[in-house]
Amino acid sequence: MTTQFASERVRATIFAILSERGVTSISETEPLFSTGRLDSLAAAEVLAQLEGDYGVDLASDDFDITRIDTLGELESLVAATLLAATAGAPLSSAA
Repeated sequence: MTTQFASERVRATIFAILSERGVTSISETEPLFSTGRLDSLAAAEVLAQLEGDYGVDLASDDFDITRIDTLGELESLVAATLLAATAGAPLSSAA
């Protein structure tokens, strides 16, 4: 899977969740969770997708959701995970 495809899929998921909440647009740097645009239920949905689809390990004790509070941060995390997997490095939640 390419990082561009993964990024588009993450965006599609986020935009689908946001549209259910009446939000029609969001910038790369606009906070998602800390502003309440996405609640804990939406966070669980997004995190489950990241774990299931991309192998992102979010079970780490040092994982902090504020590190993926924007669309850009989510995309960066997925891209880093995919690049690490391609390089054969162990996957982690560090972005």
